[in-house]
Amino acid sequence: MQNIRAEAYLVTRDLAADLGFFGRLGFRLDRIWPADNPRVAQLSGLGLRLRLEAGEGPAGTLGILADDPVLIAGGATELVAPGGARVTIGPLDPPVVQPPTSHAFVVRRLADGPAWVVGRAGMHYRDLVPGRLGGAMIASHIRIPDGGPVPDMVHFHKVGFQLIFCIRGWVDVVYEDQGPPIRLFPGDCFIQPPEIRHRVLEASDGLEVIEIGVPAEHVTVIDHDLALPTPHRRPGREWNGQRFVHSVASRGLWTPHRLPGFEARDTGIATATKGVAAVQVVRKGQGTPQFVVHDADILFGFVKSGSAQLEAEGQPGQPLSAGDAFVIPPGLASRLAAASADFELVEVALPGDFATRVPDPAGAAPGPAAAG
Repeated sequence: MQNIRAEAYLVTRDLAADLGFFGRLGFRLDRIWPADNPRVAQLSGLGLRLRLEAGEGPAGTLGILADDPVLIAGGATELVAPGGARVTIGPLDPPVVQPPTSHAFVVRRLADGPAWVVGRAGMHYRDLVPGRLGGAMIASHIRIPDGGPVPDMVHFHKVGFQLIFCIRGWVDVVYEDQGPPIRLFPGDCFIQPPEIRHRVLEASDGLEVIEIGVPAEHVTVIDHDLALPTPHRRPGREWNGQRFVHSVASRGLWTPHRLPGFEARDTGIATATKGVAAVQVVRKGQGTPQFVVHDADILFGFVKSGSAQLEAEGQPGQPLSAGDAFVIPPGLASRLAAASADFELVEVALPGDFATRVPDPAGAAPGPAAAG
């Protein structure tokens, strides 16, 4: 069998000095030539084969990753080799960093665009919160127009919270320690706990799902070794304190919602995440809608079907229909009015144990501005 290796190239303007520099970082010299005036050296270390070659071009950059980068090079995060190469030093497994939420009132209509873009595994994406609340969250409307096998691989996400909610069609996904593949139908949802391995297998024509990720920027890691499905089903297992949830719409119970005039079907996600997030499906109920104020850090809504009018203090009235999304910041008085009989809303709140109140005087709030 042929022996094949890869190596990284760095240009050096001082080969002799660089040999000592990279030696102190954990590399050892394997080869060097020519003997009378060396200009090329091969080194190995830290899981890498490195080639230093004398020259005058751009020196290049080498990254070093460690469990505790503080113990490398005296805690420096960047070094410059004598020969000019830049060396960055960082964590081997960077932690998930949740940026502070940049609160904003957001309405994103399906009819207004923007165009769908092609993302991972050939899926089409539509951004539902363009500003992403300062990086605090990403909300994507995802579709697969032509069904069949999905060219996906076993992977996981370095994320704080992630939701997949099926709007249209169906999709088969297999999850670590959750048994054979699971088919998600309209109204059903998954919570993908942080770092649970999974793979999308097959989808129907016209599949549409909503995916929520917190924070907005997070890493997807391919697992080349794990085979799914795994041999054992462990429904009680936790990943970073969260359990997997498969919420089935047909099994849900409807109870009065926090918004007067509406009722909701809870998905069990607040319990499974220990209050990290809550997800409910909301529909028209009994009573009269009123202005309310909430104290959630993030409150996101996606109109699954039907129509309604979103009214918020100081804002023009916002007509909503299927495919529209919105974010209500904490402290802003708002209400949903004129909901159609078939109105259904997917509501996602972080944290899950937030409070809602009716502003004083009861049931009243400054009215919305006139529509522009």
